[in-house]
Amino acid sequence: MRLQDKVAVVTGAASGFGEGIARRFAAEGAKVVLADLNDPAGEVVAAEISASGAAPEGAATYVHADVTDLAQVKAMIDTAVERFGRLDILVNNAGTSHLRKSMIEVSEEDFDRTFAVNVKSIYLAAIAAVPLFRAQGAGCIVNVSSTAAISPRAGLTWYNGSKGAVNTITKSMAVELAPDKIRVNAICPVAGDTPLLATFMGKPDTPENRAPFLATIPLGRLSTPEDIANAALYLASDEASLLTGVLLEVDGGRCI
Repeated sequence: MRLQDKVAVVTGAASGFGEGIARRFAAEGAKVVLADLNDPAGEVVAAEISASGAAPEGAATYVHADVTDLAQVKAMIDTAVERFGRLDILVNNAGTSHLRKSMIEVSEEDFDRTFAVNVKSIYLAAIAAVPLFRAQGAGCIVNVSSTAAISPRAGLTWYNGSKGAVNTITKSMAVELAPDKIRVNAICPVAGDTPLLATFMGKPDTPENRAPFLATIPLGRLSTPEDIANAALYLASDEASLLTGVLLEVDGGRCI
């Protein structure tokens, strides 16, 4: 059990990468707080984890949390402490994007939402979690970024920029928090088989529309929640105790 007795908060955990991370963490011995806006789906995932023989009894709990609202983010972190007694790992996975289109056709509302969910959420989560980590003497933060920050795709300019901010913030946090024994790393997935894929493509998710995306990935497939969960597990585990400020590309060679 690589996360035995650890407590983790995973945002955007009702589906996609976040769900995969929450399930993997629990299977490796962690107790997990799943945070999302999709209450029905989040509650189902938490219940399935808790009922799983592969996870500790009562290993998961769900909390409704808008990651762009400080009060709700603080309540999310408080839930971990109240339910499980501490917090060891924070996974900032919640993310969104504007529809793929010309940069000057993206509405101001969509721009603001993209930066609020992808960037401001990390700031708010730090306000809530870093004092707790400092008091405990250690902590681990994993930010879910994107290959869009390294090898941008046309039509996703403002999304690309938000993930570029995540990468820079990750490295800056790593430097600033290292004296507190708080590690901060990021995962940069290539486009995944998740509900956001159609948004990235700007068109329906069909085999024909996926083809141009797949053509840019040397290994020839999209990322899966399992791929990202395995990367997050490593970064959150003690095996990665010397890693901080790392931007781990899980991309089938896309960024080469």
